[in-house]
Amino acid sequence: MFAVPPFPIACRRAALIAVAGLALLVGGCSDEGRDPVVVSVMGDRDDFAKPLAHLPDPGAKLILEATAQGLVAFDAGGEILPALAQRWIVEDGGRSYIFRLRRAFWANGARVTAPDVARMLMARIESLRRLDPDGPLDAVQAVVPMTGEVIEIRLAAPRPYVLQMLAQPQMAVLSRDGGTGPYRRRTQGNAQFLTPIDRNSGDDVAADEPVPPWQTRVLRAERAALAIIRFREGDAALVLGGRFTDLPLLVPAGIDRDNVRIDPVRGLLGLAVTSRGKLLDDAAIRAAINMSIDRSQLPALFPLGGWATSERILPDPMDLGRVPSDPAWAGLSVEQRRAQAGASVTRWRADNGDPPPLRIALPTGPGATLLFGLLQRDLAAIGLPARRVATTADADLRLIDEVAAYDSALWYLGRIGCARKIHCSDVADAQLQAASLASSAEERAARFAQAEAQMVAHDGYIPLGAPVRWSLVAKRLTGFQPSARARHPLNHLFRTTN
Repeated sequence: MFAVPPFPIACRRAALIAVAGLALLVGGCSDEGRDPVVVSVMGDRDDFAKPLAHLPDPGAKLILEATAQGLVAFDAGGEILPALAQRWIVEDGGRSYIFRLRRAFWANGARVTAPDVARMLMARIESLRRLDPDGPLDAVQAVVPMTGEVIEIRLAAPRPYVLQMLAQPQMAVLSRDGGTGPYRRRTQGNAQFLTPIDRNSGDDVAADEPVPPWQTRVLRAERAALAIIRFREGDAALVLGGRFTDLPLLVPAGIDRDNVRIDPVRGLLGLAVTSRGKLLDDAAIRAAINMSIDRSQLPALFPLGGWATSERILPDPMDLGRVPSDPAWAGLSVEQRRAQAGASVTRWRADNGDPPPLRIALPTGPGATLLFGLLQRDLAAIGLPARRVATTADADLRLIDEVAAYDSALWYLGRIGCARKIHCSDVADAQLQAASLASSAEERAARFAQAEAQMVAHDGYIPLGAPVRWSLVAKRLTGFQPSARARHPLNHLFRTTN
């Protein structure tokens, strides 16, 4: 197994000082139910300093969710709930979303108004559309203020996942001075100290009295091994941002299985073909890579949580209109697949000589090391050498490990389409573009279905299964719930929320 780096163990009582609300010096063992909640999230401090630039890192998502809410948000169970908008209605057959804003204030004390929010949201939407013109915001025509407290989002065509998209961290309403809560933050050393905002006045909660310590959150972004040991020693009540890469650290660290929570997420975990050339432009070679991987071995690599493996791009029909496609070789045994794949590699070698090593970009962490070992072995079985490279390096195959932002075939197919610089099918890309212009849900589903079948046949993306997301949770956090979105709002950690 992999050794955990040493960590200085010092169990200290948290000190609490009330100065203009609250100042904290946190370093130690939590007093059940009274002390501030200390949270470690896997990442680095840049995730907190420049969160929009560091999405989708867990720390960037968490700090935006805590300090700069959007119109709506996800609750602890992954369902939509009000945030900056207190309520909304949907009209015109799903082409008009009208939101009434709650009373809210910027950090400088100015009142948040509908014109402010409309302008910021439209600017953010236009920015995201430049990167992904056929993406989830393709149908937005305008965001307009109707009164000082009401805005309307007008769509050219219905999009049933609009609310899920508006709950994403990149849709946070953020001014130069910060967001509207539910927390205010300040930095002290390597930590972020979050105190709650009164939803009615926009002021810090009970500014003339000390904030109840349990309502305060203390955030650190740090490497996985440090976060795990901090939790084990009682110096943190919550660890967020766990992925398959760090899962093997839990057993040697002696973490109690009851403290590990696995999120039931869906999304993409697989290898995207991200380079071109004589080898990877050969459709038979891309298919050979895909069929050579023995996915049944993946769950055995990881001691906790399991792994829902798959050979499909989509986990279920969603708005595809039919069952997702299986690859042509899905009914073959592993031995039959490898025999067919090996024959394709032998043919290529006869025509072109020895193939160059496939450069596989993977993140750091022992789980990624185990995954590379499996990939290297399986590719070697069909005559393809492989070497591991950093995620920032040029690569032939690059790991995608992302939770689906919303429940539509568009998210899955768009994430591995031509716009993302993945080896793609022009025919499939044309179908995705046509889907954005479809005049009916039936036509849109038909376009999705054609694009999905083309992408499966093209083998530009090699599915491995569902993403793995996990947290470490102290017993005192009675409101924590596993989330289908891997989102854990910091003001929903107790059954009685602040």
